[in-house]
Amino acid sequence: MVKLYNLVKVGSNCQTKRRGRGQGSGCGGTSGRGHKGGKARSGYSPAPCCCGIPYYRRLPKRGFNNSMFTLRFFGVNLSVLAKLAETHSEINREILVKSGIIKSNEVSIKILGSGELAKPIKVTADRFSKSAKRKIEAVGGSVIERPEGA
Repeated sequence: MVKLYNLVKVGSNCQTKRRGRGQGSGCGGTSGRGHKGGKARSGYSPAPCCCGIPYYRRLPKRGFNNSMFTLRFFGVNLSVLAKLAETHSEINREILVKSGIIKSNEVSIKILGSGELAKPIKVTADRFSKSAKRKIEAVGGSVIERPEGA
């Protein structure tokens, strides 16, 4: 019967090769390192990124990335809008750029529902999450969703 204490590690009884002990040992002379060069010297080990073929060519190409048509949104939480609501009654792209929340070259803005509003505001953005829309309208504010590419 096979038990853990009965198992023998394969190759555990093999003797290690004694390199550099003469031609009769089968591993004398160059000690199995070939002739000259960096890999024949002691202390040399090639960097993993520089082992002949680079990683991006070793690994197969997988999947499909149609990044030309992907829509990228910059998320803005309601907690950020609540701070802006203290000074502005209407929030749109220009106000978000002036206040430094988004960059002027951000493609699209999506308002997310994390946070609470205290006073009603008019918000213009490309997209709204359901919870954000519900919270803005619950306080008495209005939501204007811009059409794609407008």
